[in-house]
Amino acid sequence: MSTAAPVPAAPAFKPTDFHSGNIVRWCPGCGDYAILNAVQGVLAARGKAPHEYTFVSGIGCSSRFPLYMGTYGFHTIHGRALAVATGVKAANPKQEVWVVTGDGDCLSIGGNHLLHALRRNQDFKVLLFNNEIYGLTKGQFSPTSRLGLVNKSAPYGTIDEPLNPLRVALAAGASFVARTSDNDMAHMKSILERAANHKGTAFVEIMQNCVIFNDKVFEEYYGVKTRKDTLLYLHDGEPMLYGKATERGIVHDGGNLATAEATAAGDKVIKHDEKDENLAYLLTSLQHPEAPVPVGVFKCVERPTYDSMMTAQVAKARELNGEPNLEKLVRGPKTWTVE
Repeated sequence: MSTAAPVPAAPAFKPTDFHSGNIVRWCPGCGDYAILNAVQGVLAARGKAPHEYTFVSGIGCSSRFPLYMGTYGFHTIHGRALAVATGVKAANPKQEVWVVTGDGDCLSIGGNHLLHALRRNQDFKVLLFNNEIYGLTKGQFSPTSRLGLVNKSAPYGTIDEPLNPLRVALAAGASFVARTSDNDMAHMKSILERAANHKGTAFVEIMQNCVIFNDKVFEEYYGVKTRKDTLLYLHDGEPMLYGKATERGIVHDGGNLATAEATAAGDKVIKHDEKDENLAYLLTSLQHPEAPVPVGVFKCVERPTYDSMMTAQVAKARELNGEPNLEKLVRGPKTWTVE
């Protein structure tokens, strides 16, 4: 007697359940469309209802994101998305909070908030859309713009050394640090899934194309035709190999990293370790064209989250002092009358 295979249950949600119904308005060809589709697909697969999520953004092209999500959301002011997200998580620790920001919004006016959110290990996800330009305000150079870039605010070329977002995140003590790109949907979804399941601050840099003011800025190494030779896909516990035939690898060169022929290097090819913070920092130094550009999870460690520690501290205070009474606090003994 044969037994029929069980019919898999239909998914609880579809990506369209996470769309607000508002018309999506970005420039045709903008990488933000792909990121929006990836996020909605990842959330649908997780099985949580839209009302269990809150999306928070600051100011910039990327910051239109909450308008298109069928979830709770806040479109806040420039650089303050992480501060608002901290308040949301403190008020409702069960809510899953995602922060959507850009390289200008997050690393310039919002840089201070980023550092403290990462060091505290707030339990939310930070998606940094990095197109190396200010797009919404029409093409000024941003904190990540490359040295010498000629644009409206630097007609003779920028003289600012660009920030490396991943180095900033690692230096601040982020517990999860990753990088992906808007033109590789499969890889982007895999990184977003990892970020979604991480307990603590998950910082993801997404290399994102601005077709109007900085078109194809990443094309030389993340282009579909070149990426196998120019990107290093990181996999925990596996040798760091790259190239169409995985013919090259990453090795130690004194205190730095270098590239080498994989066959000649043999067991000297380094295995990636997401818990090795020193290795993660060294990987951020690999830059095109001298070396492949690493993508994937650089660092993933577990440590207590600010939210869990705050909840435990509040519970302890209630245990020691009883339930708080706002009326009693307001009308306590230290009051005075103004006539």
